[in-house]
Amino acid sequence: MVYPAPGGRRKPVKTADLVVVGGGPAGMAAALAAYEKGIKDILILERDGELGGILNQCIHNGFGLHTFQEELTGPEYAVRYIDLMEEKKLPHLLNTMVVDVQGGDSCMVTAMNKELGMFQIKAKAVVLAMGCRERSRGAMNIPGYRPAGIYSAGTAQRYVNIEGRMPGREAVILGSGDIGLIMARRMTLQGAKVKMVAEIMPYSGGLKRNIVQCLDDFGIPLKLSHTVTEIHGKERVEGVTVSRVDEHLNPVSGTEQFVKCDTLLLSCGLIPENELSREAGALMDEVTQGPVVNDRLETTVRGIFACGNVLHVHDLVDNVSKEAKAAGEFAADYILYGQREWGEAVRPKIPAKTKCTLPEDRDTGSQLICIGCPVGCLITARRKEDGSFDISGNTCGKGEAYARSEMMAPVRTVTSMIRVEGGFGQVVPVKTKSEIPKGKIRECMEEIKGTVVKAPVRVGDVLIQGVAGTSISVIATGNVGAV
Repeated sequence: MVYPAPGGRRKPVKTADLVVVGGGPAGMAAALAAYEKGIKDILILERDGELGGILNQCIHNGFGLHTFQEELTGPEYAVRYIDLMEEKKLPHLLNTMVVDVQGGDSCMVTAMNKELGMFQIKAKAVVLAMGCRERSRGAMNIPGYRPAGIYSAGTAQRYVNIEGRMPGREAVILGSGDIGLIMARRMTLQGAKVKMVAEIMPYSGGLKRNIVQCLDDFGIPLKLSHTVTEIHGKERVEGVTVSRVDEHLNPVSGTEQFVKCDTLLLSCGLIPENELSREAGALMDEVTQGPVVNDRLETTVRGIFACGNVLHVHDLVDNVSKEAKAAGEFAADYILYGQREWGEAVRPKIPAKTKCTLPEDRDTGSQLICIGCPVGCLITARRKEDGSFDISGNTCGKGEAYARSEMMAPVRTVTSMIRVEGGFGQVVPVKTKSEIPKGKIRECMEEIKGTVVKAPVRVGDVLIQGVAGTSISVIATGNVGAV
């Protein structure tokens, strides 16, 4: 079988047992699981210039507690899988855009890149792992012109953490999901002034721990039941109008407040990336906005499986990896033993979204929100006259240790990036090797921002010895090769 190629050339259709669309955490986990089940002819197609997906720009910690039993940053989590990929010698094509997927007795994947032009791959099965995208301003119906300075939170995250560029200096963030909260901290650490985070719901969409370490630590106000009702400025954002909303989420007249800013970040939800799924003919689930699947994660199109955020938006990357591992194993069984009866549709179990509300009458002097894990226990801690502590409300030992530390000498892990000379990347993600005193955060950041290193840089390299007058090092959490 042949197909037309640029310049009149004709190339044979390539073949593979399994094609995985997407080289993020879901795609890599699925490919590795299929490999362990005996499928050796596997090809991953990734549209970005490196494997890892969105994890590469998520330089904050909090990943890997379930998968690797330790707390990692996003790039560190990605490197764990990339190293396994290299160990197994699993092939992948980068900077490659998949434009069509067809299922059936033999699946056909059409893709294109600069080196090969447009090409096709005949496969026995396909795993879809394209991830998700952010909800845009168009979905928000915010009136006003279209000036510069309006970004999705993820776009701003990429600018800051991958490209080393600041999107603005005075920002308002709409939406209190975890990405929005984390970018409030990130922008602040890089020197911007975050005026507020506005949330249309009466509760936050993010974790309690992120409200504490991303907003409370830096004095950034969270305005619940508020939304942006107007954007001011023609060439560049000059400010926004923020209004309170009623129980029906309608703006309340007379509550308008003008906030001067040059940047508006939107953190208003994620949507599974399913254009390929729809074009393939897969039936879609209106609730999850992902494809309908059976108990083996096979879509309604024979031979096509789905996992990760393309199936439904996950809160934890550890859950993405777990689900993708299952999808890879099911795809391997399909290839090895043939198709089974499709059975019934099974909606993936989606954890109930916890409404993040903090007691309005919380005594911040004695009631603490634990940041040791995503649960975010409300801990009551008091120091007795004899110097001992009375601590209650924690559900594990981490909570007690955190409360003691917070009352005596609060500490935090700092994550950021350092500029790189002579490398394929302009910056490398970094973190303090252990927690530093909370009062040293700004001094630590100034030292990090004033540091430039030369490529190559590898994960774990010590880039600053004894930061901010402490004995704690700043280490690389990503790789940057030399040009």
